[in-house]
Amino acid sequence: MNIIITGAGKGIGFELVKVLAKHKQNHIVAISRNGKSLKELVAECIKLYPEAKVTPYEFDLNQFEFYPFIAQRLETIIHKCDVLVNNAGKLINKPFGKTDLVNFDDTFNVNVKAPFFLTQALLPMFNKGAHVVNIGSIGGVQGSRKFPGLAAYSASKGALAILTEALAEELAEQEITVNCLALGAVQTEMFAKAFPGAKALQNPAQIAHFIGDFCINGPKYFNGKVVPVSMSVP
Repeated sequence: MNIIITGAGKGIGFELVKVLAKHKQNHIVAISRNGKSLKELVAECIKLYPEAKVTPYEFDLNQFEFYPFIAQRLETIIHKCDVLVNNAGKLINKPFGKTDLVNFDDTFNVNVKAPFFLTQALLPMFNKGAHVVNIGSIGGVQGSRKFPGLAAYSASKGALAILTEALAEELAEQEITVNCLALGAVQTEMFAKAFPGAKALQNPAQIAHFIGDFCINGPKYFNGKVVPVSMSVP
């Protein structure tokens, strides 16, 4: 399978690339703005699995003016795409009254605008049966417990959940499946920023195994679904 993963420079994305690189039939394009981390990721994958096929692609998802050219560039690497994981995320922990326009735009640009326009740009590359996996948050699920300081983040993940449902309907004729995994507490830098001093029940490597399996097998059971993946609150 040809797999594209954003936010691959650290945390869940970093571990997810390693999980999927285990299978030599997979060719993974790992996207991050951190070129140094990507080099470390590729080296680690090759060390673990000498036949691993991981191509680093250094790109800042905020550079929306370059999105029309992304497909052209990626086509030279993998030609077609079977799985896209919109994993990159942005969290700003600030009281609602102090969250300014820049904070809001930064959050929504990465969490909503990037998945929207990256998926759009890659449409010509998707094989029939392709799976788009949006990495959301349990905080973006209506009715879940919300926390002070995370209004912009939770709202953006709620928007991503609705985008998932809308795209699943719109892309059904092209036989493209779209789902969202609403993750709970995972011990990442983002979690530490949201809940200083708290300890999550899962680490990135553990959740990456679940996501990796869902990327491949999820379309057999789900489409247009926002699937809560959480063992605790938060």
